[in-house]
Amino acid sequence: MAVPEITHTMDRKAAKRVAIVGAGTSGLAACKHLLARGFRPVVFEAGASVGGLWTRTLASTRLQSPAAGYLFSDFPWPDGADAFPRHDQVVKYLAAYARRFGVDGRVRFRSKVVAAEYVGADGADDAELWAGNGEAFGGDGAGRWRLTVRHGDDSHHTTQVRVPTSKDTCAERPCTMVCRSPQWLLHDVSVWGRLHLGYLYMNRFAQLMVRKPGAGLASSLLATLLTPLAWLISKLTEAYYKKAIPMREYGMEPEQGFAGSIASCKIGMLPEAFYDKVRGGGVIIRRSRLLSFCEDGLVLDGGRVVPADLVILATGFRGDQKLRDMFVSPRVKDIVAGSPDTTVPLYRECVHPRIPQMAVIGYAESLTNIYAIEMMAKWVARFLDGAFRLPSVRRMERSVAEWGAYMRRSGGERFRRSCLGAVNIWYNDELCRDMGCEPRRKKGLLAEWFQPYGAVDYADIQ
Repeated sequence: MAVPEITHTMDRKAAKRVAIVGAGTSGLAACKHLLARGFRPVVFEAGASVGGLWTRTLASTRLQSPAAGYLFSDFPWPDGADAFPRHDQVVKYLAAYARRFGVDGRVRFRSKVVAAEYVGADGADDAELWAGNGEAFGGDGAGRWRLTVRHGDDSHHTTQVRVPTSKDTCAERPCTMVCRSPQWLLHDVSVWGRLHLGYLYMNRFAQLMVRKPGAGLASSLLATLLTPLAWLISKLTEAYYKKAIPMREYGMEPEQGFAGSIASCKIGMLPEAFYDKVRGGGVIIRRSRLLSFCEDGLVLDGGRVVPADLVILATGFRGDQKLRDMFVSPRVKDIVAGSPDTTVPLYRECVHPRIPQMAVIGYAESLTNIYAIEMMAKWVARFLDGAFRLPSVRRMERSVAEWGAYMRRSGGERFRRSCLGAVNIWYNDELCRDMGCEPRRKKGLLAEWFQPYGAVDYADIQ
């Protein structure tokens, strides 16, 4: 007797039109989990294959996270993958994921979304509930999104480049690397030869030492009491890496503490044999707060000139500008990415309280981005499936403000970069509670508090 009802429900979901922009890790995860819940989304991808930025990186690029942490919860890496997989291995992994879950059949390649316009009531400032009723597709009279898509050659694909604020890149040929503010670049993710950083920073006990957004007074007081322990762990970790890596010798000692760098996602992995190349003269490091161009190359602090025939801006991307440029409405352009004084104002790092029927997946970073991305995709899929409603607009905005204050505290001068690094478990707890799932995922008290958390702990949430 239940079969007709299931068929009717599936048909109703399939009739709901869902568009996904991009077939990178975020788009693939979103499509997979929507398919699993009976939707038939369409993915618009500007390029000719799945994988997003991974299809356009240098061949020498490797993951900055170990394969054991950078994976979808229900899709392991194949045997033989490197500990830090190469560019080609990542591309193959993402393509295999798309094939395994039928995502590739939903992608329209060489189809770039050049404009998005909301047709209907647009979540005005006096709205009490998101989309009129707090549901994904809105209530009676809800509007819809109209996308303008350019089909054909993918050569028009562009990415907003950020003005240099970090460091230049190390090429295979002799080069000068210009660095404004050194970050923690590690040779290994274990300290003292055997203790993985996850046991120090990625378990529940570690997050007791963090003043978490929305956690309440008792949690904040406990974090304050544990401040000396947090300081000691950070200093011991710093001492290990400063001894193991010749960063002081070459002026590359980070200004920010290790714990602060975890909280602001400013941890990376050193390229293989990097300091061997520095010692051999293949890489020349120059520190400079300012940088400009001249006929012969670059001009650094004090008028120093670095001769250069080629300059590579390894400075990151302007994700906020890319987000703004997609929208037609001046109002949406103005509010979607916040202001210079705020982080991007997304409730649960996914939904703007004042922009209906739209979700953003993957803007917030984590120490292993795919881990956070997949949880966002699961949350969005369940939301679209009607598993829960959003709270009032005002309540969402209060939550956004709390998380924004946390990001400001933890991120320092780069606070607009939303990072879940030190609060990823707490963030997942909030998503789990929304979805009606048990937040505590480990077996046993000791494991729950002291074992590192990762994507596989949430594999049964579909």
